[in-house]
Amino acid sequence: MRIGKLLCLALGLLFTLPAMVAADAFRDDHPEEYTVVQGDTLWDISGRFLRSPWYWPEIWHVNPEIDNPHLIYPGDVIRLVYVDGEPRLTVERDLREVRLAPGIREEVLPEAIDTIPMEAIQPFLNRSHVVDASFFDTAPYVVAGEDERVMASRGDLIYVRRLPSENGSSGYTLVRRGGAYRDPDTREVLGYEATYLGELNITRDGDPASGRVTTSNREVLAGDYLLRAPREPIRTRFVPRAPATEVDGRIIDVLDGVSQIGQFDVVVLDRGDDNGMEVGDVLAVYQAGRTVRDPETREQVTLPAERAGELIVFRTFERVSYGLVMRASRHMNVLDTVRNP
Repeated sequence: MRIGKLLCLALGLLFTLPAMVAADAFRDDHPEEYTVVQGDTLWDISGRFLRSPWYWPEIWHVNPEIDNPHLIYPGDVIRLVYVDGEPRLTVERDLREVRLAPGIREEVLPEAIDTIPMEAIQPFLNRSHVVDASFFDTAPYVVAGEDERVMASRGDLIYVRRLPSENGSSGYTLVRRGGAYRDPDTREVLGYEATYLGELNITRDGDPASGRVTTSNREVLAGDYLLRAPREPIRTRFVPRAPATEVDGRIIDVLDGVSQIGQFDVVVLDRGDDNGMEVGDVLAVYQAGRTVRDPETREQVTLPAERAGELIVFRTFERVSYGLVMRASRHMNVLDTVRNP
């Protein structure tokens, strides 16, 4: 009776596997139920029940009564039940009876919880860009500021050359040429960081054209470039999963200038769209093995790589991608390996 009632009330996610496989997916110390609270993420909640938090999309079945089964809200109760001997996770949502009466009542509905901590990646979703070398050969660029100013900031007028004659959009992102991302083995350039400076609205076409800086986080200089602002919002909700293809890549940079990489740091990978990387892909990070001298033979021996944590890809470019480190069991460094989890 209890199981039947839970199944009827379940308005969320349901997973089913053969009993042995499903049982192996669970942690030994998993709770029997958990109530979602504000500030939770799907990754954290899955990690309470499953050995591999990214595995839940593979094993949860979509309940047809839910418009979007990946949206879970504060107050939802996730329970572990057994049906025909197989463990299942169900989500119960408050089904309070509502009596209608004349008048209007406003109620603020809670927002669905995030998949991962969005505050860690928000600055890199729309303010970081990777471009190829040809971009700098053709992109519009700042030629001067007004009144002989060397630097410009929010509210200032600047002059731009190489603006397309058919502009089609007045909104641009201001960027500065940053460092090159290179293949660790061949040293081939995979792309260039385009450092975010601010936003610009074109106020007058021509050569030079005129534009006004609408927002800025640092000074704009002559020689900086214009990047057309994206027409569609960047994806901020995604489902973690194992990559569909085999991955053998490396971390080639870490953003924000930290030396050792830990949880919630953002890293750059030498794999991108061309390699089949997709937003939501989860990768295991392996710390590169040290080289030591064998005390008997005096030979140089490279120790095996050790698993150091996991990351999730949240933004991809043509030949590189950005990943957020979700777990770090030991410190990581640039040139550590990333593989399928």
